[in-house]
Amino acid sequence: MREKVILVCTECLSRNYQTTKNKQTSKDRLEMMKFCPRCNKHTLHKESK
Repeated sequence: MREKVILVCTECLSRNYQTTKNKQTSKDRLEMMKFCPRCNKHTLHKESK
């Protein structure tokens, strides 16, 4: 079953994106390079708790 996760910018800590992931296949936290509108640049976004 897929679970909803929220991605948080590592620089400004704003919660920008929402996505889903498969809990059975990916045990570790999700990390992606995404555009942060608050920072106005591409930054690393990590899955929040």
